[in-house]
This record gives sequence, C-alpha cells and structure tokens, in this order.
Amino acid sequence: IRFNRSGTATVLSGAINQGQGHETVFKQLVCDRLGLEFDETYYTQGDTDLISFGQGTGGSRSATIGGSALLLASDKIIQKARQIAAHLLEAAVADIDFEEGVFSIAGTDRRITIKEVAKAAAVPGKLPSGLEPGLNAQAVYNATEMNFPNGCHVVEVEIDQETGAVDVISYNVVDDVGTVMNPALLKGQIQGGVGQGLGQALMEDLCYDAGTGQNLTSSFLDYAIPRADDFSAINVKSNPVPTETNPLGVKGAGEAGNVGALPAVSNAVVDALSEFGVTHIEMPATSERVWQVINKLP
Repeated sequence: IRFNRSGTATVLSGAINQGQGHETVFKQLVCDRLGLEFDETYYTQGDTDLISFGQGTGGSRSATIGGSALLLASDKIIQKARQIAAHLLEAAVADIDFEEGVFSIAGTDRRITIKEVAKAAAVPGKLPSGLEPGLNAQAVYNATEMNFPNGCHVVEVEIDQETGAVDVISYNVVDDVGTVMNPALLKGQIQGGVGQGLGQALMEDLCYDAGTGQNLTSSFLDYAIPRADDFSAINVKSNPVPTETNPLGVKGAGEAGNVGALPAVSNAVVDALSEFGVTHIEMPATSERVWQVINKLP
C-alpha cells in the first residue's frame, strides 16, 4: 500500500484478477481498514516493475493469501501513521486512537485524518526523529494451514422421455465460504461455477471422427457451452462460518459452484431415470445419451 503526496493511496497486488473482482474487493478491504474513500484509492496488479512478489491469481486462495497480505500491510500503515499523528498532535503514541480513518487523542476532540497524516509523511520536517518519509507498507502472507469451503446444492430436473432432453427446473445453493467480503461478487462466482458444472454435466463434449480421429468440436460453433436459457435461475444463499486459518476468516469460493454442480446435476438425472433401472450415466448427459439409456440402447 503506497500513499501519494496528495493523500490518495495505491494498492499494489501480486494476485492477478481473472474476473473475480480483485480491483473491487481488495480496495474495499483497504478502504474499510484505513477509512479511505473508494474513489481516492487506486489498484495496480501484476506490474513486476512495481510489485516484487506474486504468483498469479491462486484461484480460491486469492482472498486468503492476497487479502491477508493487504490486511497486514494496512496494519503496518496504521502503526506508522499513529506515530506521525502523535507527533503532529503533540501526544503520546499510546494515547492515540484510530477509527474510521481518523486519529484522535483519547478523551479529547483533537484529531487528524489519515489523509492529512499521509500528506505530512511526505515532508521530512514534519516527522518525528528517526522516522523515514513516506507512508508505505509491504506485506507478504504465507498460509500455513489449508481451509475448505463447504455447502449444499439441490437441483431439480425434468427429462423428456421422447427426446431425452434434460430441463433444469430449479437450482438452490447454500455455501459456507467463511467471511463474505463482497456478497455480489461471491454470488456471481458461485453462479458462474454452477453454470460451468451444468455445462460439463449435461452438454460439453469432445467429439472425434471415428475414421480419421479429427476433432469435430474444435470451435464454439460446434462445442456446446451452456447459455442462460439452458438452466433455471440459480438461487444462492450464504451460511458463513469464519475460519481461524487466516486473519480474514475467509475460505475459497472460486471452485465451489462447479464442484457442487457436477454431482448434484448428475445425481438428479440418475434419480429421474431410476424408474428405468438406471443407476449411473456418463457425463455429459446429453439428450442423445439419455434417450439411449431410456430405450436401453448400447
């Protein structure tokens, strides 16, 4: 985290966004911790000239590792800024409180904002003796323990006996991903994962010419990927149980939708086909494959 001379701040991250919304949730984390305005906080990722550490997105580890690193960096910022605030307010460091971006002397109305402290930090003459200019902090977080999300997926399907087509009627998810940092982003990730799982379970298939081995589904014109009209609305609820394996209490969310969807959808299809004596069906359960199973064809 690097404060500029104007009092604005830049968040630099080694975790790379692939659509998860790092630029939103990481800024929210820092702004909430430091009491900063969202539109005065900037986000930079993956620039090796500016960021010396980083190993890509890390999938579900982004919030755990990247978020925890930003939390530690924020605490370092507060620690140094408290010393500067105490000097500017002519008070002992132990008497300085920090809340909602404001440093104040306990029991008085004397206060100074973190933005004002950041501006003063750029002027050596305004700093206490022995403190280097600038209000910047860097932190690296190493996870020593794994954590795992958990949840329940319930899906209802209907199958057309004449065509074998599978229709997803309803889909409900309750997931525990620990602390929910951004409900909208979480819901989007779960829904996207469910969509991927539905596609893999019901339609996505690589087909090859039996004679030549030529891939017949080599483009999205031929390869069936799911669209919105291929399944129902996906109802997502959270049952957060924060974990003690990291400072934020977060668990992975990125793969939760897909991992839950595959067995839930496959089991629903098998259950619907149980009256035909079906106990297993290979993925993807395309209409052709389902029709063959119903009609007991090889």
